[in-house]
Amino acid sequence: MEFHISFLDHKVTKSSPSPALCCVEAVPQDEQNSHITAFNSGDGSTNSDNESSSSKNVRDVHISMRLMEDFLDLAKENTDKDLETCGILGAFLENGTLYMTTLIIPKQESASNSCQATNEEEVFTILNERSLYPVGWIHTHPSQSCFMSSVDLHTQYSYQAMIPEAFAIVMAPNDTSRSCGLFRLTEPDGMNILRDCPEKGFHPHKEPDNGNLVYDHCSNVYKNANLRIYYCSALLNISS
Repeated sequence: MEFHISFLDHKVTKSSPSPALCCVEAVPQDEQNSHITAFNSGDGSTNSDNESSSSKNVRDVHISMRLMEDFLDLAKENTDKDLETCGILGAFLENGTLYMTTLIIPKQESASNSCQATNEEEVFTILNERSLYPVGWIHTHPSQSCFMSSVDLHTQYSYQAMIPEAFAIVMAPNDTSRSCGLFRLTEPDGMNILRDCPEKGFHPHKEPDNGNLVYDHCSNVYKNANLRIYYCSALLNISS
């Protein structure tokens, strides 16, 4: 998956979002349900767990129960055409935990193995106006398996270099073994490899000499049934 958005050197403008990028709010069906679940080893399912990820030196991130399902619904038309869809995840920080509350789906150009945002200014305007951290990104692999390509890894590096907790969600609805994965570059090995890699496009990356992985499943992300989520999407034809 090829997804370009220049987080490291982007200068935010004061322009207003395009009317085509509209915002709607979705509320979980059971707002009183305080149950929080943690993702397990990366197959998209969950285990009950109300404790923090003590094995990681990163803050916990809470996401909406509905995020992945709703994103697939928004991306369905593209998926049916074998086109990728990408989105940016915005979160606010409270008491040491990041709460992901906004999904931004920008105007984009897509192919079967690539997706390029075309309105970065609108994305950053929304993040700035809501005081949100770009805590991660989500994209589909409409006909591929659930993995991180070399270009995905470079995109993830740009997020993770800014925010250590940043993660990538890959949705692969046609992968019968694992339809959803949450990934981060390993630290320091994966981050060092991507930092020092000058290559563009799809290319191989050398594995760390110590046998560790370049990227792995993240264990600091939790599904929170109480979280409201806002969708700011160029794919929605809904008045704000």
